[in-house]
Amino acid sequence: MNRSLWLTTWLVAATVCADGSPPASPPADWTATAIDYSNVPYPHPVKFLEINLFGQDLRMAYMDVLPVRGANGQTVVLFHGMNFFAAAFRPTISALTQEGFRVIAVDRLGYGRSSKPLVHYNLHMPARNTKALLDELAIDRAAIVGHSMGGMVATRFVATYPEIVTHVVMVNQIGLTDPRRGGRQWRDPEAVYQSVLGTTYTSVLRGHMRYYPREWKPEYLEWVRYQYGLTLGGDWPRYARVRAAQSQILFEDPVVYEWQHVSTKALVIGGADDRLSSDYPAQARHVAMTLQNAELVLFPGVGHAPAFEIPEQFHRELVRFLKSDPNEPADRSWLTNH
Repeated sequence: MNRSLWLTTWLVAATVCADGSPPASPPADWTATAIDYSNVPYPHPVKFLEINLFGQDLRMAYMDVLPVRGANGQTVVLFHGMNFFAAAFRPTISALTQEGFRVIAVDRLGYGRSSKPLVHYNLHMPARNTKALLDELAIDRAAIVGHSMGGMVATRFVATYPEIVTHVVMVNQIGLTDPRRGGRQWRDPEAVYQSVLGTTYTSVLRGHMRYYPREWKPEYLEWVRYQYGLTLGGDWPRYARVRAAQSQILFEDPVVYEWQHVSTKALVIGGADDRLSSDYPAQARHVAMTLQNAELVLFPGVGHAPAFEIPEQFHRELVRFLKSDPNEPADRSWLTNH
């Protein structure tokens, strides 16, 4: 870890209460997060893919990290969730590159160091943009891993480009049901924007605390800091519109009807005590059963972010699956476990 990244992590870890709980108010030394995340440390050099979309010249940021040792010839693409960005994959990138994988971690448009256009977002955009990136890098086969909303992107990507995906992994994916069939109604984008505009430290912290059912650890505050910091900058009104548009994806672009068509070797994995779902184990099992060739791994007592909460156990399972032969059937022994 470089010195600036270590210092940032240390300062964040230091701003907690004596009992280990997060502070009730934002620390006085917290500053605004730049809309382009230029003042947010990334664990590896960031590159950019030039994209033209809706007549706009945009950039998609990504990290392309080579294996630390023993290259195995496999590439893994990582898709982040809505409240994170590519740098949050720091422990996963380390775990995978140590095992010989090349890792590409993408900031989707609207996140991290990528452009923040005011457009109507959908899941086809990150799928298409990432395919363009793989073409640019001359990568013709890759494994796809998505966490939270990134799991929805992973679903759309493998459904659209099955011929280039060796494995697909959905980590505590959201969007496990079609909200239009559950009584939820479409919301006026302006009302959604006004709601997002009212984001506070307390609301951001509350959202992140839901991820961890067992205990709060000081290092989790780092991600609260960057997300809340966006509200402190002069670009917040604009970025709030981007956030609002991204949130509409859940209602307007569900992926629940695509799993049945996915034959790629898949892993549905996550913390069984995910508070973002009413019954994550049952919903995850449904996803795994709907996919044509899937394995299911659940961690009891663990929440929405297993890569942070139980990094060694989670990454051991992830590496095991990604090293498996993509042409061999997935382990279906979970079907007999209740």
